[in-house]
Amino acid sequence: MLEGDPDRAVAKFAAAGKPTPKKDLGMMAIAYRNCYVAKVAMGYSDIQTVRAMIEAEAYDGPSIVIAYSHCIAHGIDMAKGMDNQTAAVDSGAWTLYRFNPDLYNKGEHPLKLDSKEPKMTYEQWAMTETRFRSLAQIMPDRARALMEQGQREAKARWKLYEALAIAGVDSPFAPPAGDKAVS
Repeated sequence: MLEGDPDRAVAKFAAAGKPTPKKDLGMMAIAYRNCYVAKVAMGYSDIQTVRAMIEAEAYDGPSIVIAYSHCIAHGIDMAKGMDNQTAAVDSGAWTLYRFNPDLYNKGEHPLKLDSKEPKMTYEQWAMTETRFRSLAQIMPDRARALMEQGQREAKARWKLYEALAIAGVDSPFAPPAGDKAVS
């Protein structure tokens, strides 16, 4: 599945739902500690999206901005696409953050968590899309199990980013010993 496609969906290559967690492209890039990385959803926060684009452009090094893109293939009313993005963030299916290595040099933590703790269930969001509802119709027990798994993973992902965003100087994001700057 593509980065923008949360798990548990029915697709040509996963007709019984996808039981494995999605890959976290942002976390992979952050692990290098020298790349600006942001995850955005314009429908949830246009200000956070613009801020991320400005920061990415200003960063003197590689920048990656991962944007949630609603799609007609998701089976949503495209006139309500921005609402779909808000629901994805509110459910924890899509976590918003900005990672800016330049903040090391200012004595600030480079990871800013821009999402709030999920306030709706993963299932409430997922069932607004045909790709998730389809599995519930053809394999209700499997869909229920995958929705519970999706809920656990969404909560765990948000908690991980929350913990990393408040980590102190010994954070896994700290530059290598002796390095003042990472870019």
